[in-house]
Amino acid sequence: MHYFWHSVVLILSGIILLRIAGRKSISQMTHTQTIVMISIGTLIVQPIVENSVIKAIAASTIFVVTILLLEYLQLKWDFFENIVTGKAKVVIKDGVLQRHTLKQLRLTIDQMEMRLRNKGIAKIEDIKTATIEPNGDIGYEMQGDAKPLTVGEFKKLMKKYFPMVNKQIENEENLHHSIETRENIFEEIDK
Repeated sequence: MHYFWHSVVLILSGIILLRIAGRKSISQMTHTQTIVMISIGTLIVQPIVENSVIKAIAASTIFVVTILLLEYLQLKWDFFENIVTGKAKVVIKDGVLQRHTLKQLRLTIDQMEMRLRNKGIAKIEDIKTATIEPNGDIGYEMQGDAKPLTVGEFKKLMKKYFPMVNKQIENEENLHHSIETRENIFEEIDK
């Protein structure tokens, strides 16, 4: 029966420690954070077999404190951030693939194209700047002519070239605003 209580204590302490460590998905974690989280998972399971719950909680706590310390040092000094996390690398500049940067990142052109397709981008020439972020995700800015038209820009065009539609747009905005105030899904969070 003591295995049951040891397991419960380990799971609850793991949840608390991971909440302290922060809310990030695996894809958003740095290498250091990923290693520490995997280590915590291993430490939590091990004591059930070896009967050393206190040591597991202490070791997990040390890991979480280490993450918090590393994140604090990264906030304080850019030098430390460069060492631990790294900086984003530009892989496309003005529609031109930066092959030397891809080689440094050990990323093939096919892998880069796959990431772009996953973002809904069909042509490299449409990208003004693209970066590979420290967490491995891709960030990008489209060229001016390749940017999608936003609702706000569309409304400005409609107001400018079709003044009669202006009143209809205002009526729709007022109706939309009244609906938003009744059905605000973030109301609970705001309170």
